[in-house]
Parts: sequence; C-alpha cells; structure tokens
Amino acid sequence: MGDPRDEHAKRNLGETFRRLIAATGPISLAHFMAESNARYYATREAIGGEGADFTTAPEISQMFGELIGLWLADMWSRAGSPDLVHYVELGPGRGTLARDALRAMKQHGLAPRVHLVETSPRMRDAQLQAVPDVVHHDDLGSIPADAPILLVANEFLDALPVRQIVRTSQGWREVMVGVDAEGAFAETPGRHAMDSAVPEERRSDPKGTVIETSPACAAVVSEVATRLAEQGGAALFIDYGYRHGRSGSTLQAVRNHQKVGVFDAPGEADLSAHVDFAQMALVARSQECKVFGTLTQGEFLTALGIDPRADALAASAPQHRDMLMKAKARLTASDQMGELFKVMGLAAPTWPDGAGFPAG
Repeated sequence: MGDPRDEHAKRNLGETFRRLIAATGPISLAHFMAESNARYYATREAIGGEGADFTTAPEISQMFGELIGLWLADMWSRAGSPDLVHYVELGPGRGTLARDALRAMKQHGLAPRVHLVETSPRMRDAQLQAVPDVVHHDDLGSIPADAPILLVANEFLDALPVRQIVRTSQGWREVMVGVDAEGAFAETPGRHAMDSAVPEERRSDPKGTVIETSPACAAVVSEVATRLAEQGGAALFIDYGYRHGRSGSTLQAVRNHQKVGVFDAPGEADLSAHVDFAQMALVARSQECKVFGTLTQGEFLTALGIDPRADALAASAPQHRDMLMKAKARLTASDQMGELFKVMGLAAPTWPDGAGFPAG
C-alpha cells in the first residue's frame, strides 16, 4: 500500500475550494490560508531538505540555534536554575534549532524536558532524527503546566491565517476568496458591513485601504503569555514582520524558493504574512507578561555575540571561514535576514530581563 499522506496530497485542494465556493459562496481569506497551509505542511518537505521550498535561519548556521540556547540558559540561570523546566518549540521544522539550542544549554548545566508542537507526520519524523528524546504535541494545550517553560517560535506566527478588511465604496468589508468567470480564484469584498471591526480612528481611511490582522497569532501569543505568568519562564518569537502598525496586505506565497501568486496552487505553496509585533506585544502585556520589546534579528544576534562566535568557529576550522562569514552575513545583514526578521522576548513577571534587549 502507498503512503496515505501521498494519497492525501493527490487530492486537489483547489477543486475542493471551488466546490465549496460554488455551493456556499466566497470563503474568507483566513479560511483559504488555513486550509492551504494545513495541506502544505502535512504533505511537503517544506524546510531545509532536498526539494524544500525555503530555508530557515537554523538551517543556515548552527550559530543561530546555539545563541538561542545560550539566551535561554542565561535566563534560566538568573531565575535561580529551577530543577524542572520544559523546552517548548512551536513549528520546529526539521528539529535543527532544537538540536543546536539544547547542545548549547547542556554546556551550561541546563537539560530541560523537550516538547515540540508539530502536526505534520513528515516533520515529526525528521525531528525525531535530530532530537530523539522528545514529546510531540498537536498544540500548546497539552504542554505540562508543572514547571517553567523556555519557549521558542521561529517562523511560526507568519504561517498562521490572517484576516483582511478593505474599505470599499460601500464601507469596510472582509476580503473573501471567490472564483472569476475563467474559474480562477480572486479576491472579492464580502457582503456584510465590517465597520464595527475597524478602530474608530481608521474608519475614514481612503478607499482601497487594507487592514490585516491575525486573530490566530494573537491567540497563540496570549496563551504563551498566560503560561509564562502562571508557570514562570521565558519565550522568544522570531519572524519577519514589523515593529509598528501599518496598512496593506503582506500575504505572499513561496514555492521552490520563488514567490508565486497567492491563489496559484493552494496546498502546494507556503502562504505567509508579516507579523504585527506591536500588536503581539499589546496582547502579551494584557496577560501581565513581561515584554522586552522587539529587536531586529541582526541587532539581537549581534548583541548575543555572533561575531566572536563566528571568529571562534573559523579559527577552529579555517577551511570553512568563508562559509561561516557568509552565513553570519545572511543572518544579520540589513539587506538579508537581519532587518526584515524581528525578535520579541517575553518572560514571567518575576523572571529577569533578557540579555540583548534594552533594559527596562
């Protein structure tokens, strides 16, 4: 018998959407994105490996995961080195970040229990190869509540569904996905007025203005912040996004390392949107969680010492110096990942401030 996951992949999600739209009318953009990414991550080798569609920071260099691990170990140490602590990672890819971070933690006496939140059977298989002693979870709800958590979410929030509201000549409407005369997917404004969902100060924005939000992102950050406030611990959210509110759609699709149309191949391309870190910080603070602010990835890794770490690795393996320096530049340079990617730190109210972030 063939792999049922492959049989699942053969079923055309686009045709499923077309039948649904024909039967019930346009669907929300959030629905389209959620179903598309659920299919995509369940059936494709999305990250890192041969044939992958994109490469994340942990796959670029071990330095990324090591510095994350050192940041978490430092937080744990200054919080009194509790005996029991849980390492939690959301959307852990191939397990590369967890492997590198745990190795760095171990060097400083920290050996947490490891929990990976992952729904894809394919990715779970890869994670078990990288981190054998791991407990998998479908969501945060089953993470133990008996000890502090050290949580990392790298390129996780960007894949959660977004909701868009556009101002039309009839007022504010939700952006929906319908089918045009040629059978192609196309954006269309919803029929129901959405003015009440728009902040009062934004309701007179010009026609065509798009406001993009992610209730799913807010729910995740809220749950993490609540756990930190109740259990203790610290968290890092690392993703591409912006530090201050803005208008316009940031939704994009990537396939084979190339941008493609958002509606071109549902379930076969990675759909993502920029994270509104200012809004996520407000969500975390509403749960009485400590928020360290948001840095660029370049600022954060530089503050943690990526320059001397790269020099030390190059000194021990001179033949790899050029590769190491290129990897460092890719992670930190403003014209690569250094400026676009942001890092938000959180911690329990009683835990110390995070290294690398401005004091206070």
